[in-house]
Amino acid sequence: MSRISKIEYYMNIAKEISKRSTCFRARHGSIIVKDDQIISTGYNGAPRKTKDCFERGNCLRTELNIPSGQRYEMCRSVHAEQNAIINSARAGVSLLGGTMYLYSEKVVDDNDVQTIDAYPCFICKKMIINSGLDEVIVSRVDGKFKKHKIKDWADDWTKGDLLDDKETYSSGSSGNCCSSGNCCQK
Repeated sequence: MSRISKIEYYMNIAKEISKRSTCFRARHGSIIVKDDQIISTGYNGAPRKTKDCFERGNCLRTELNIPSGQRYEMCRSVHAEQNAIINSARAGVSLLGGTMYLYSEKVVDDNDVQTIDAYPCFICKKMIINSGLDEVIVSRVDGKFKKHKIKDWADDWTKGDLLDDKETYSSGSSGNCCSSGNCCQK
């Protein structure tokens, strides 16, 4: 009998959390772990006590033909990463030194979803840097996981600019997650 790794364990939980998403386009789930304990979770959905896209029966960004990865201010949803950070703050729990796990999938139609390379958008990336997390581990289409050290993001932006960032949500992240040595097998 084999046992799943801790990364698989936490990523499977993030995948389940993504199923609470209220977005017609994509489902994202995020958990934050500190000292081997889940301290916060989040999925993409409308702010508390407001109508989400399912309740409204439409996606404003789709109606306006806004491509994925653009014009986030026009979206009704709060991102999974943002919600995990916000939920931690609501509970008064420190994120310092924690790890975020992020799972993402694209909604093809009512009966079909496809795993996509998970990666935070620039807005979430800035929040993650400021939150004090140490790393983010993201799911990949190939079934592997990629670790991102938050210090590396901040160092890269110190040397260049956030616009120089080679990995972005809308680009689908970089192709080969193992080239940096930060890839985790299942």
